[in-house]
Amino acid sequence: MAKKKFKDVIRTSDVPVLVDFYADWCGPCQTMSPLVQQIADELEGKIKVIKINIDKNQQASLHFGVRSIPHFILFKRGKILWRKGGLMTKRDLEKYLKGFL
Repeated sequence: MAKKKFKDVIRTSDVPVLVDFYADWCGPCQTMSPLVQQIADELEGKIKVIKINIDKNQQASLHFGVRSIPHFILFKRGKILWRKGGLMTKRDLEKYLKGFL
């Protein structure tokens, strides 16, 4: 996803946008990826999910202070509502997100 489009989406979306910062070589990211996809499917229409590869989008990860991956940031109209890094269960991630929906 182009940087400009990414920034436009997090600024203008009517629903919260979960940004998943990851890398292809990251084992924990590969573990979280199917869980994030399941949540995206279950909460379709209530949340958008964008995956950002930190190797291809270093500016975005620097801008948002992403120091470890996986790292999740939830935005609404450009403001950060929540952020958390590392592995978590699907249940925990859903619980965090549902607090903002």
